[in-house]
Amino acid sequence: MTGQPVRRDRDPAGRPRNARPRDALGRPLPKGVPGVERVPDDYAPGADEAVRDAVGYLAEGRPFHAHEVLEARWKTGPAEERELWQGMAQVCVGLTHLQRGNARGAATLLNRGADSIARYGLLDEGRPPRPFDLDDMVRTARELAERPASDPGAAIARVAEILKGRG
Repeated sequence: MTGQPVRRDRDPAGRPRNARPRDALGRPLPKGVPGVERVPDDYAPGADEAVRDAVGYLAEGRPFHAHEVLEARWKTGPAEERELWQGMAQVCVGLTHLQRGNARGAATLLNRGADSIARYGLLDEGRPPRPFDLDDMVRTARELAERPASDPGAAIARVAEILKGRG
């Protein structure tokens, strides 16, 4: 490869950031093209805020943005909860793949997310109350991985209902 090395966007602490705009399905757009509003890099939600904001994005049909919210909780929340939030972020990326018509990628991420949530659910001692029905979320993610929904909107709505506690 010749020419100048590719320079990554960095935050003030030197961590890599992706400043490229994205469309409503989370796909990167060329620099300079307007995209949809992103979750800020410094967003550090509490558990209730993360669930509320993720449900809001899911209600708008934007699981990629819900993933960003849950990823922020995963990366900034207590270490003992990280597996839960990582799993939920992966489920939302799986839903994003469903929206994009990528059934194989969806199955991979939905199963990976279900695995993380299930592992978190096995260890209850000293954990805060469960923010939603973990068993229902694991079951739903595995069902969607096995039989991808022909209507991704219905799958997204189902995950939102579980997060709202109405699963």
